[in-house]
Amino acid sequence: MSRQDTKSSGRTALIATDLDRTMIYSRTAMELGTAESDVTSTPDAEDVLCVEVYDGKPLSYVTSAAEAMLRKLTASAVVVPTTTRTIVQFQRIELPGAPWRYAITTNGGNILVDGVPDEQWRTGVETALAAGGASLEEVGAELGRRIDDSWVRTFRVADELFSYLVVDPEAVPSGFVEEWDEWCVARGWGASQQGRKIYTMPNAVCKSLAVAEVRSRLIDDGVLPPDAPVLAAGDGALDANMLSAADAAIRPRHGELELANWQHPTLSITESSGIAAGEEILRWMSARVAHGAATTSVASLL
Repeated sequence: MSRQDTKSSGRTALIATDLDRTMIYSRTAMELGTAESDVTSTPDAEDVLCVEVYDGKPLSYVTSAAEAMLRKLTASAVVVPTTTRTIVQFQRIELPGAPWRYAITTNGGNILVDGVPDEQWRTGVETALAAGGASLEEVGAELGRRIDDSWVRTFRVADELFSYLVVDPEAVPSGFVEEWDEWCVARGWGASQQGRKIYTMPNAVCKSLAVAEVRSRLIDDGVLPPDAPVLAAGDGALDANMLSAADAAIRPRHGELELANWQHPTLSITESSGIAAGEEILRWMSARVAHGAATTSVASLL
């Protein structure tokens, strides 16, 4: 397949989409929201495609309908996978529509160009980190003093940019995330929980800044017209800045933002939850690209 962003492609929009629980789903995540939504259904085995294998076991899926829609969408828009996953974790995924000229990983800390980390972007992020508050080492040391093995399964550092805990959600001490976030905010960082993971993230590492950079490059290269809108999708607190910065955005009816009842004037919310929401998000995007329904006044991404 040819690269998405050839100058003759005529693509008219940039689509920045989160992956886990937005575009791709584990077996468990397929059923998110079934208790509160009667429009969600889990597809049969023959109706899903495995897009990620880890340790020899299938891990993430899309529906067959979503696969077809995503492949078709890449013919008319520049799709940029935008994930909090590390580079290595992202490279495990075989997302329909690849190869990608641009992908954003590590919550915006890395921009991949033809699969290779962009050194100039990473250097800029590291400079902003150094000037923005506490260091990764300082934050990690303080976090280590606040946790214990009774509820933390793993403590990991992602591409030397931020850290996250894998926890037993039911055993997390009451108020921990809120208290930890308060400590972090005073030092240029923030904390949030998504399922079994608690992220500790510096303000300098965010998806919206990376999306803005990719959009600027695509316009400079003549791939996108200057008035091309940005459409975005995501389900977690770390997606909020990307969703609010886009010209139009959508989130599924599950996840961190759903629990917080997060709203924005340019935001749509799916009727479905679970893996059915992934299909609905792609239908929403396809309709706006095909019919020019997205607003043409480009929102500031910075």
